[in-house]
Amino acid sequence: MHTTRTLTALAACLLAWQGLPAWAAVSAADAAHLKSDLTPMGAEKAANKDGSIPAWTGGYTTPIPGDKPGGRRGDPFKDEKPLFSINAANADTYADKLTDGTKALLKKYPAYRLDVYKTHRTAAAPQWVYDNTFKNATRASLKGDVPEDAYGGIPFPIPKSGAEVMWNHMLRWRGTSLQINIDQYQVTADGRTVLTTDGVIDQQMPYYFQEGTPEKFAQSNEFWTVRLKTLGPPLRAGEAIVGRNQIDGSKDQAWVYLTGQRRVRKLPNPCCDTPTPSAAGVMSFDEIETWTGRLDRFDWKLLGKKEMYVPYNGNKLLQPTKDADVMGPGPFLNPDHVRWELHRVWVVEATLRAGQRHQAPKSRYYCDEDTWACVLADRWDANGQLWKTIWSQTLVAPDLPGTVIGAFGFTDLVAGNGFIGNLYNQKAGQYVVKPRLPDSLFTPDALAGDSVR
Repeated sequence: MHTTRTLTALAACLLAWQGLPAWAAVSAADAAHLKSDLTPMGAEKAANKDGSIPAWTGGYTTPIPGDKPGGRRGDPFKDEKPLFSINAANADTYADKLTDGTKALLKKYPAYRLDVYKTHRTAAAPQWVYDNTFKNATRASLKGDVPEDAYGGIPFPIPKSGAEVMWNHMLRWRGTSLQINIDQYQVTADGRTVLTTDGVIDQQMPYYFQEGTPEKFAQSNEFWTVRLKTLGPPLRAGEAIVGRNQIDGSKDQAWVYLTGQRRVRKLPNPCCDTPTPSAAGVMSFDEIETWTGRLDRFDWKLLGKKEMYVPYNGNKLLQPTKDADVMGPGPFLNPDHVRWELHRVWVVEATLRAGQRHQAPKSRYYCDEDTWACVLADRWDANGQLWKTIWSQTLVAPDLPGTVIGAFGFTDLVAGNGFIGNLYNQKAGQYVVKPRLPDSLFTPDALAGDSVR
């Protein structure tokens, strides 16, 4: 009996020791770096060795020429020219700064290329977000796969695990209340584009209600509420979906209204590799904005930080007034309208956890150190072959202020097709900041009341 108790105690101590790096908040001494050599969000403040990544000096917070409040957005770097381009012919020269998916696109599609521009560190947030991030550093922790005592800022600005980086992405600063007018397209293997969604997205981040506290937030733990009303194509006009995402992903809820059924139905599994109605089933739930999923399906390994070429400061993509102009001759965006820059990114690898199921048992994510947005990802299928490369474009929005994800999508490297979501080119409003939206907007009752065809 004494031996059994001793072994149990030793096992408990060992598990606690093994879990500590993923669970514990940082010390006050470590957190102090957020007010010295780290930015208020946790990135390295200094430039890199050769200056190709400049020092962070506060981000981009002044109005952009051409910005129209509630309307279209200008390009703060419209007069800049590419420093150089990367294509299939010279990709080997830059291979150490390219993801596997990017290299595969360059090899598979002769028209694909990267136009690399001067790096600008535009990331910014309100001071109260910085203040909350500083508080989170010493109070927030992971309990299993779920953060506790985090609120109103980046939860883990000094991450010690891959799971913490992924939570930083999901709880990144992107504004509080927004309306986004979008077009989404499926791109077939023969290069045709098929409109899947013309819609209006209302979204809100209760996690970033300025007057809130960790204690108040813990009463619901809903960090993101979203509603999409579909206006077209005609076959789908009138459809709608509402989602309420919780810190504990097993409690996520979503409802959909389908015009053919004329009723609101609760989705049984708004998660993971389930096809999402918001993208007409073309993209899975956890591929939205590179990653929007439950962490408990995978083991997350932090591979470190690297300098990589990533899509960044993509206001250039917003300038054409026709969607067709920004879609490329293949299942990807037109390279003429995509801006790439050199940035430091956290690299996180996800491996399917024992006892779990997923179409992509292995993935790798590249998450910008300044914004915490995961802007690129690669997924491997059950046969171990590189399957999908996923991307998200960022745009500079000084009215937040912030640098946030706009368009997103993927290329299926096996099937040769793809998806391009959240294009704003034909819309009068592009990522519109709104006053606080009523919570009742994000309910099945509101969905039923509004979804009449």
